[in-house]
Amino acid sequence: MRVVLADPPAYTPPYDRCLAAALASSGAEVELVTSRFRYGDVAVPRGYRAREWFYPLSSRLRTSRARLALKALEHPLGMARLAAQHPDVLHVQWFGAPELDRWLFRARSPVVFTAHDLVPRRTASKTSVWRALFGRCDRVVVHSERGRRTLAELGVAQSRLRVIAHPVFRDDVVRDDDGRTALALGVITPYKGTEDAVEAVLGVEGARLLVAGDQRIPLGGLRRVAGERAEWRLGYLPEVELRRALSEATVALFPYRAEIDVSGALQRALGAGVPAVVYDVGGLGEVVGRYGAGVVVEPGDVGAMSRALEHLLGDADALASARRGAERAREELTWESSARAHLELYGELV
Repeated sequence: MRVVLADPPAYTPPYDRCLAAALASSGAEVELVTSRFRYGDVAVPRGYRAREWFYPLSSRLRTSRARLALKALEHPLGMARLAAQHPDVLHVQWFGAPELDRWLFRARSPVVFTAHDLVPRRTASKTSVWRALFGRCDRVVVHSERGRRTLAELGVAQSRLRVIAHPVFRDDVVRDDDGRTALALGVITPYKGTEDAVEAVLGVEGARLLVAGDQRIPLGGLRRVAGERAEWRLGYLPEVELRRALSEATVALFPYRAEIDVSGALQRALGAGVPAVVYDVGGLGEVVGRYGAGVVVEPGDVGAMSRALEHLLGDADALASARRGAERAREELTWESSARAHLELYGELV
């Protein structure tokens, strides 16, 4: 079976490349069509081909205004090249420009789309755009039952929806935590709720916060509030620094707003054996609750997050139980099982 995975904006290189490698290992002929990732290195292809067809010029520019203008001109060319492909299955991970893709996206093969963010934040209000794009897809993959319900309410037929769990990014880091460190991991944007993580940690005597990720919002005021109780490792961190942060974390915090399905950063934490306290948004609560890999609290309830953190840091048995839950997630949420589920789905279409 020939499969083309498409992530034009290169939003999720780790996911794309892990899935491509797992599909290839399971016998599929896989090609990943994407663009140059601007923030760091990506995994070398293992068993599949990777083509950087999209944004060959704009992805190398640093000036934001010029880059976006050139990207708008390059996008239709990349979509035309994608449309010319005729694999057994075209699996789209992200639409790079939904408003344009509503008109540009035309496929000659059965189409699967993974709604990683269900309806992405920037275009969430443009439901007609997403209904049109979903209507062009033969199957839509979500990572949680809540995601399935959300898209069904938007009008996607249940017969076209499939739940395939987001695997963890397994990493056997050496535990080096001090028993009191809460980790806020990943790109720092408004929906991540970093201010709630700071408040939750400040409410627990002796706890400290480690923030590790690329800054996309001003943090001056928040850093002053956190003071010496927080350490900030900002920027797009190389792999060695991510692994160091995970090794030093006792518990990870995910006080996210209700704008995503499942978090890659959460799957990275669980994959390193780090339990989590999460707001019950999207599929975050489903993952942590199913495996007992931490604590699930009501969205926006900073006090509950603080109390959950205090319980895990102060009760050795509770922390050990949550760590066992993270280990169960590591054992079950594998890329091999994801590849099998995807190949079964593809088999429905060919």
